[in-house]
Amino acid sequence: MIITDISHVSPAFFITGAIFILLIGSLLSWGVLSFFQQKVRKGLWLLGGAVLSLAVMVLVFNTWLSEA
Repeated sequence: MIITDISHVSPAFFITGAIFILLIGSLLSWGVLSFFQQKVRKGLWLLGGAVLSLAVMVLVFNTWLSEA
């Protein structure tokens, strides 16, 4: 097993990633729960929000947190 060195991960990158992962996971799980409760429109909006959050996360990571 190899030990991975994470000392070069900046705190801004870690915090931003953690917030986006929590947001996307919450929206996905809430959307699936809405589908099980027969609330299709609300579930679609929540899943759409998760996809939008994922796109914003990729944009943020590519623009502000990229190493040039």
